[in-house]
Amino acid sequence: MSLSDQTREKLKTVSVATICTALFKRGLRNQFIQDVHPVSTAGTMVGPAFTLRYIPARENLNPIEVFQDPKHPQRDAIERCPPGAVMVIDSRKDPRAASAGSILVTRLMVRGCAGIVTDGGFRDAPEMAGMDFPVYHNRPSSPTNLTVHQAVEIDGPIGCGDAPVWPGDVVVGDAEGVVVIPAHLASEIAGEAVEMTAFEDFVTEEVQKGRSIIGLYPPTHEQTKTDFAAWRERTGR
Repeated sequence: MSLSDQTREKLKTVSVATICTALFKRGLRNQFIQDVHPVSTAGTMVGPAFTLRYIPARENLNPIEVFQDPKHPQRDAIERCPPGAVMVIDSRKDPRAASAGSILVTRLMVRGCAGIVTDGGFRDAPEMAGMDFPVYHNRPSSPTNLTVHQAVEIDGPIGCGDAPVWPGDVVVGDAEGVVVIPAHLASEIAGEAVEMTAFEDFVTEEVQKGRSIIGLYPPTHEQTKTDFAAWRERTGR
């Protein structure tokens, strides 16, 4: 899981929306994880993906006793998720039972992981809301995961909220949602997104002053480019 500190810090300064546009320019239209929402307000989440996959539970293979196995995939994944990584759980967009609860998420937090995302639900959501740790899910869900989900695979390709996720892809989450950047594009996207953000900040200032968006956004008028260059020099951006 290779994500440079420089790329990580750049991605912390840009929005998921901006990243989505940069990905769209490269023909990648399906990288935003659909129907997940922040549980906590712990700031921007950035890290390489470490994945867990659930299938529909089969009752004779999924009794409560399976948690006694120290290699149970859900428990094992919590202990194996590398520091700095984001755990991403494929729960088949099914929030009828919890993908995990506050104890397991706390364990990820104290181990130095970067966050957790499921396209299902989490139990103990009120407790998670107060944690200084990024958490995303579809909705709160109290039943134990064994009710509906059976954990079967760690660190393989998954789908989460209709987005494809490969281990090591870079996951970014903000107050709006979560996007997945293919690993080989992470540095390139980070650099472009920083530039896009600077321009959009300039545009916002101009629009607040009353300027028309025609010729400004996108910058089809030469004057816009001149004004942006002067803004960058003045602001150090």
